[in-house]
Order: sequence, then structure tokens, then C-alpha cells
Amino acid sequence: MDIVEVALGERSYPIHIGDGLIDRGELLRAHVAGRQVAVITNSTVGPLYLARVCAAFAEPYRVDTFALPDGEQYKTLEYYGAILDFLLERRHSRSTTLIALGGGVVGDMTGFAAATYQRGVDFLQVPTTLLAQVDSSVGGKTGVNHPRGKNMVGAFYQPRCVIADTGVFATLPAREFRAGLAEVLKYGIIRDAGFFAWLEANAAACVAREPAALAHVVKRSCELKADVVAADERETDLRAILNFGHTFGHALETLTGYQLLLHGEAVAIGMVLAADLSARQGMLPWSAARRVKMAVAALGLPVQPPILPGTDMVAAMGMDKKVVNGQLRLVLATAIGQVTTTEDIDGQALLDTLAAGGRLCDG
Repeated sequence: MDIVEVALGERSYPIHIGDGLIDRGELLRAHVAGRQVAVITNSTVGPLYLARVCAAFAEPYRVDTFALPDGEQYKTLEYYGAILDFLLERRHSRSTTLIALGGGVVGDMTGFAAATYQRGVDFLQVPTTLLAQVDSSVGGKTGVNHPRGKNMVGAFYQPRCVIADTGVFATLPAREFRAGLAEVLKYGIIRDAGFFAWLEANAAACVAREPAALAHVVKRSCELKADVVAADERETDLRAILNFGHTFGHALETLTGYQLLLHGEAVAIGMVLAADLSARQGMLPWSAARRVKMAVAALGLPVQPPILPGTDMVAAMGMDKKVVNGQLRLVLATAIGQVTTTEDIDGQALLDTLAAGGRLCDG
């Protein structure tokens, strides 16, 4: 088992990484202060792993379980409210602990419920997708979507620990697994050129889910994110670099109703768009932009966005949380392994990027 520490003073917590950790009940119990536990999962993950998590809590613990429908379209205030209704009906007190057992949607919604139920209760993350293990479960971003924008309602609220069981990848559908690789690749683009080069060289091993490759992928991704979060917990400066490709991706998700693209697929396309725009603005060599596109494709991820009007995309991007005082801010690349956040966006270059479609990064 590897342990990566997220260093946030009194809010610090460990990320435990290894195969079979879901069955290590002592890891869960070590971070549960009271005797009430509520496991929040979804209709897909529950049948696979819920019983194994609940087995960690015999008497004197009382365990209640709640299953959400599976899908990004259910990451709403309505279903967040259903979690709160469940906790109240089962009389959970301020000493309860919520456990998020699932992917990013379950983790975000459970975390938001924990942040707000009785003004804040403990919660643990047990992520069951690659994307959740390397990204959404780490850093304390919680929330739900709004019809006008992704993750527009939420809070910064850190878990007590993250249990990243790499054994769960065996039951993860291929498309869901590849979607997680988008966030992995992002870390190489924004912060670690050596890791990006490793991913280029080991793309086939990653897609094939070779254990040694996956162990490296999860640990290095968590290390990179933990470093960024420790330096800027509430995204006032440095943490914004984690949004590379996300403003484009969130707009794609919003305009397609959260049903056409998985989050990681939208981010993959968004990173290609961001690299393209970076090159059009003279910040990134076209050769580097093409490396981004080729790396995305090598991991089995889409590089071409669905056909959408450029003006609609710009309008949707304008609703993103990174907008400051009405000004769009984007994370753009200056080299592989280095990005910057800028409001100096060439409007025509942005429209050209959005119009390029399948000819992305071919300048």
C-alpha cells in the first residue's frame, strides 16, 4: 500500500492506494469518530462493492445505505436533497460519517451533503473509478450541477481520508476507464513533462490496465494533485491550473445535457481545444499542441468535439466558475509540463479553435 498525504494543516488526510483496500475495514474505521455511518453509492456500484464496505462496520456501528441513480444527469439539487432527506429520516446526528462509494458524481454529491448537513459532518472517499481516484476524490471540491452550468453549486470540504482500491478497475467498463486517463494526462501537461513522456511511451500498457502501469499512474497523479491542493486549497491562484481543458469540457457537457460525453471524454476534447488555442495565440509550439492531440488519441479518447455552434460554446464557457468580473479566464499551455492562467484571450482565435473541429492542432 502506498500513502500520499494531502498536507492541509488540521485538515490534512491520507490517500491510501493499493489493491484490495476496500476489504481493509481498519482503514475505514480509523477515520470514523462516531457510531453512525451512511454509505452513499449508486445503482451500478452498490451491487459490486456495498456489502464489502458495510462489512467493516459490525456492532456497535449502525450503518445505513442510500443508492443514487447512476449518471451525471442525476448530479442535481433534487438528488442532493434526497440524500439530506435520507439522513434526516434515519436520524443521523452531527457525529455521523458519510462514506462516498462510487465515482465522481457520488463523491461530489456526498461531499456536498457532508459539508452542509447540520453545518458539516465527516466523510470518507472510496472512489471506484480511475477518474475519481486520480482527481475528483482528492482536494475537497464538492457540489452539484445546475442546468446553466456544471458544478455551479457546492463547497470546498475535505474528506477525512481517501481509500483508492486499484482492484476496482477490473470491473470498470472500458469507456469509463479510458475517461479517467484524461485527467491523468492532464497532470503531465500542466506540471510534469517527464510524466507526460512516460504516458506517451506507456499508453498501450495503461489502456491494457497493466497493474504496474496503473500503480504508477494513480500514485503520481495523486502526488501531483496533492501538491497543488496543499499550495492553494481554495483555488485562489495555483490550483486553477488543474482546470486545463475543463472550461471547454464543461461547456461541451452542459450543451449536450451531460449525456453524450463522459466527463473525462469532455476534458480530453477540451485539452485538445486548449492546446489548439494556446498554439493559435503563439504561446505553445504547434508541434507540442500536436503531441497533446496524439497523446489523447493514444489513450483511446476522443479528440474531436461534437458539432456545436461556436457562439453557443462561447456563451456556455462564459458561465464557467473561472469567469472573473465578467472576463473569461482560461488555462493555456506554454510548454508540455507548463501552463498559465490568462484572461488575455484572442476572441477570433477562440472562434477559430472552436470552428476547426477535426482539424485541431494542424496549424
